[in-house]
Amino acid sequence: MTNKFREFIQKVGSGSHTSENLTRAEAATATKMMLLAEATPAQIGAFLIAHRIKRPTGEELAGMLDAYYELGPKLPPIPQPVIVLGIPYDGRTRTAPINVITALLLAAAGQPVIMHGGNRLPTKYGLPLIEIWQGLGIDWTGLPLEQIQEVFEETGIGFIYTPQHFPLNQILWEYREQLGKRPPLATMELIWCPYAGNAHIIAGFVHPPTEGMFQVALGLRGVTKYTFVKGLEGSCDLPRDRTAIIGLSSSSPQELARLQLAPREYGFTTKNVPLTTTEELIKDMQGVLTGKASEMMQTALWNGGFYLWRSGICPDMQAGIDKAAELISSGIVAAKLKQINFLLN
Repeated sequence: MTNKFREFIQKVGSGSHTSENLTRAEAATATKMMLLAEATPAQIGAFLIAHRIKRPTGEELAGMLDAYYELGPKLPPIPQPVIVLGIPYDGRTRTAPINVITALLLAAAGQPVIMHGGNRLPTKYGLPLIEIWQGLGIDWTGLPLEQIQEVFEETGIGFIYTPQHFPLNQILWEYREQLGKRPPLATMELIWCPYAGNAHIIAGFVHPPTEGMFQVALGLRGVTKYTFVKGLEGSCDLPRDRTAIIGLSSSSPQELARLQLAPREYGFTTKNVPLTTTEELIKDMQGVLTGKASEMMQTALWNGGFYLWRSGICPDMQAGIDKAAELISSGIVAAKLKQINFLLN
């Protein structure tokens, strides 16, 4: 098996003039061999660095997704359409995240959401989703997948905590820490779908070429509904300090519809909320849940409005913003958090 993996290293690591891209099947096999430790540590490290230097293709990302889908956890399908929010695993360090509030808003409106992630991870070691949920009184760690499914079916919110539900994945994070670089696997994980049914994949990105890779990979996987956001620190959170650049799936798999949203046109100030301490963030989020006017509330309405519109719950952006304000002020979003807390505690 190590000889077979050596062939993959030789193929992607032969230099700028002679290196080759892996086929989808080869990328899937290479990923499985790394997850199952069938390649040696030296080979895995060499492959991850060589593949980063070469840069991945959409077909290679599709193969990696194939391996994750085969070996990773999957929540069973439910009757309603599902959204999977892909959030960078290395968290946030500069701007306050709003994604947990967005997920609660969507679930409160009847749109089920799945999130996934782990602890503080390299190379940024930013604030991860799991710590935000814990700050709001929800601890997803230690729960068996069956209980996650029960909560998901009951509340419309599910969370795959990778150290618990996908331990094979943690092996590769150790390499990432030692290498000090984000391998292409980290890019693939933004569009990973730990769900056995059809889902609307929402992923953030930083570099424009990533959109094309996402589109090719999801197309090969048969995914027809997706949203790509040039968001804050590569997340799905829409920025307020600039026009939001968004790519949307269209009727043609080869075409990406383009949407640009300017916060000023909807009455929002053009500034992002900075991330200070986790404690301050949680306090601000709790303020949003109680309907307190703040800059964080503006971010919640801006993002909630877009996602309520994009999910089809509201007919346009302004209706989405109004609906988000109504769900928050009526206490329905706060009640959703309490419902999850009750089921887990």
